[in-house]
Amino acid sequence: MAGGGGAAGEAGDRPERRPRPAGQALAMSSFQCLARVRGLQDVSSDGGVRKEVLRPSSGRAVPPAASVAVKYSGYLEHRDEPFCTNSYSKSPRLMKLGKDITLVGLEIGLLTMKKGEVARFVFTPDYAYGRQGCPPLIPPNATVMFEVEVLDFLDSDESDTFFELTAEQQDTFPLQKVLKVADTEREFGNYLYHKQHFEGAKDRYKRAFSILHRSPSNEAEQCQINASKLLVLLNLSLTYLKLERPARALIYGKKALEIDQRNAKALFRCGQACLCMTEYEKARDFLVRAQHIQPFNQDINNELKKLASCCKDYMEKEKEMCCRMFTPPNSSSG
Repeated sequence: MAGGGGAAGEAGDRPERRPRPAGQALAMSSFQCLARVRGLQDVSSDGGVRKEVLRPSSGRAVPPAASVAVKYSGYLEHRDEPFCTNSYSKSPRLMKLGKDITLVGLEIGLLTMKKGEVARFVFTPDYAYGRQGCPPLIPPNATVMFEVEVLDFLDSDESDTFFELTAEQQDTFPLQKVLKVADTEREFGNYLYHKQHFEGAKDRYKRAFSILHRSPSNEAEQCQINASKLLVLLNLSLTYLKLERPARALIYGKKALEIDQRNAKALFRCGQACLCMTEYEKARDFLVRAQHIQPFNQDINNELKKLASCCKDYMEKEKEMCCRMFTPPNSSSG
C-alpha cells in the first residue's frame, strides 16, 4: 500500500532510548510516541486505538456487521517491511465485521472509516495481539501500526441474519424486507462478479432467487416480486455464460422471458447460449428478436455477425465433408 514502507521507516529509524530506571513506569513504544506527537485521534477513548487519516473520503461510513473489502499492511516497531499485508492482491475478499476480523483494534478502526478512505492506526497490545503476542511472528506486548484502505463494503447484516432463520421464520418477514434481502444478495453477487469470482457470484444470485417464491397478496406485490426475479435471472444467465455452462444460461434466460417476453437482455443471453451450443437456428431466432427491440444495440449486432461467421464456417466444413464422402479414393498402381 502507498506509504507503507515510509511509515515503517519513520518509526524504525528513531534512535534507541535510554533504559528507564527500575521501578519507573514502562516507556511508551515508539509507535505510541509517534501517535502522541502527531496528535492521532483517540477513537477507543482510552488511547488503545489511535487514528490518522491519510486520505479522506466523502463516501458512506462503514456500518456495524458489514462485509468489507480492505487493503491493509501491518507493521511492527523498528521493521521496514510489513509482517502481514494483502496490498498486492487485486481483489481482496469481503470480510464480515464481528466474524472474519480477529483484531479488536482493526474492527474498531474500520467502523470509523468511509468507502475510499485511507487511514493509519496504532494499536496497543490489548487491541492487537495481547500480552502473549503471537510467536514467533509477533513478540509479547507488541504495539502495532496498520495502514488500511476501505475499497468497498456491503451492509449485509440484515441479509445474514435472515438466512440464519428457519424457513418458517423467514415466511413471517414482510415482503418489503424479503425484497431488500434479495437485493442485498444480488449486490453481493454483483461485487463478486466484477471481481471475476463467478462461482461465488452464482451462489449469491441463487440464494437471492431462492427467497423470491412468495405468493403475492395483490397485483402490485406480484410486480415487485417479478421485477426482483428478473434482475436475478438475467444475472444468473450471464454468470453461467462466464462459467461456460450455456445450457444453464439458457434455462435462466428462458425463465426471465417468462416474466418479460420482450426483454432484450434475456433474448440476447439466450442467443449467446444457443450460439455456444452450436444451435445456430435457435440462436438466430433469439438474436433477431432482440435486434427488433433494440436495433442499434452494438452487442446484439456483433453477436449476429459472429453467428453469421460461425454458420459460414459450419457450412464450409459440411461441404468439405460431403465432397470427401462422394469422391472415390485415389488408387495408384505400383
